[in-house]
Amino acid sequence: MEMKIKRFFKQPILTYTFLGIQIVLFILMTFNGGSTNTQTLIEFGAKFNPFIAWGEWWRLITPMFLHIGWMHLLVNSLILYYLGIQLESLFGHWRFGLIYLLSGFAGNAVSFAANNAISAGASTAIFGMFGAALMLGKTYPHNPAIQQLSKNFLLLVIINLVFGVFDSSIDLAGHIGGLAGGYLISTAISVADPLPRWKKKRLLHAVIFLVMVILFITIGYWKVQLLAN
Repeated sequence: MEMKIKRFFKQPILTYTFLGIQIVLFILMTFNGGSTNTQTLIEFGAKFNPFIAWGEWWRLITPMFLHIGWMHLLVNSLILYYLGIQLESLFGHWRFGLIYLLSGFAGNAVSFAANNAISAGASTAIFGMFGAALMLGKTYPHNPAIQQLSKNFLLLVIINLVFGVFDSSIDLAGHIGGLAGGYLISTAISVADPLPRWKKKRLLHAVIFLVMVILFITIGYWKVQLLAN
């Protein structure tokens, strides 16, 4: 029994949990008007700037579990599955969970400030995972496996950002925010070196992350107020 419990906790349980949540929500949306229906998206918690400015701050979190169309869900689920398994094993469950959720939150905060459109998708959190992979590459330059992982995801980042520039339907601001948020928060909570210089580095990145989120939420709030007036 004890071995079964240990085996269970060695599994990427948060990756599976995040996948399960977005699949269940997609099914519920499908039977409630469809995942491409604007009203359904708003009802289920998509990023909708006026509602965020009016106090529904949870809309900076819920969009990362919603998807617009089955292809959107499929692509993001595959990336989450393959990348999540690798990063959860490297960071551990709770660190991986925080990186995923907080980078997604940061991406949606930047999108709130820069993009007025209704948006949803795990891409903000996925770019956060890309940022975490890049952080690992910089932090552990003499580990060949981590270096290869980092290089692979750097290529994916470049490709996705280029597509984002030329495709107006892609929330480029959210992707960049998620990438920056993932890099910052993974540095803040995952560098295990006890030397004082690393402790300062962790604190610095945590402060930058916090300032970034507060700044973009404030900008988004005032933009909504200006548009309303």
